[in-house]
Amino acid sequence: MNEQLQLSEEMSAETARLRVDVYGGRPREHVLEDLTFLNYRLADVRISPEVTLAEPDIIWLQDGEKSISYDGRTMTFEGPWPSGPIQKVVVAVLALRMEAQGLHPFHASAVRYRGKTVMFLGGESNHGKSMGQIEACRRGAMLVSTETTIVDDSGRAVKGSKEPFIKKRTEGTERSDKAAPEAGVAKFFGEMPKWDIFTEPSNVDVVIVPAIDGNFAPSMAEMIPFERQFQTLHSLQNYFLLNELLAADLPMPLVDTEKLRRARAAWVTKFSDRPYYFVRAANPQVLLDEVDKVL
Repeated sequence: MNEQLQLSEEMSAETARLRVDVYGGRPREHVLEDLTFLNYRLADVRISPEVTLAEPDIIWLQDGEKSISYDGRTMTFEGPWPSGPIQKVVVAVLALRMEAQGLHPFHASAVRYRGKTVMFLGGESNHGKSMGQIEACRRGAMLVSTETTIVDDSGRAVKGSKEPFIKKRTEGTERSDKAAPEAGVAKFFGEMPKWDIFTEPSNVDVVIVPAIDGNFAPSMAEMIPFERQFQTLHSLQNYFLLNELLAADLPMPLVDTEKLRRARAAWVTKFSDRPYYFVRAANPQVLLDEVDKVL
């Protein structure tokens, strides 16, 4: 590699760390100037003051034609990439490193409510985890997490993102199909309620898979093992960008392996051995009325 090393930077989330090396092109102070998206997706991502890892997890060759590849250990960008796709890849690779450390990022919100930690799982439909969390907090719950709940091997929620919505999308991640961040809040609550933060690690006691739709009559069903495991695996897979198009003709490289999937499925089976309920409701208020029945 003949290009000049412009930057070597290390990022961390809990005990997981990754290193990014940037070559060629213009000098850079940081790989990413804004960590808003990373913190929204992985709770608390930090730039380390010094590099400690012996090898890079991500390499960015700024010169040349745009491409991306993965050799099973290192992700390599080439060419003039905007920050949006880079931050998505950082999330995926850091999620892999977290998993190796026994930390599992869930696409889920969580609250401490009536003496229990309740997770609102963003499963296959992903309709209601944020609104369920907000309504629970409106009823006096303490916030554990919003977009992402990080669970350790023992099943405890140990960390979580604290912003309910992503308010700023970086170049390359814009979405015209997404409503204004607080449109649902205005519709269902009028204004955002205030809440306190619950910071202690706590066992996830109950998992709710919500489905909010104005046409739904309220219903609640305890989920069978297959449903619990299916929805949980769907939530975990959300972080590996297996269905993501990063740029025209350039999908996210596959970072998953059969070995990783089998280990993940085994952990999912263990984690899913707790109460799960699928709840349909027309709005968050009715959703929580149903949840209250099982707490």
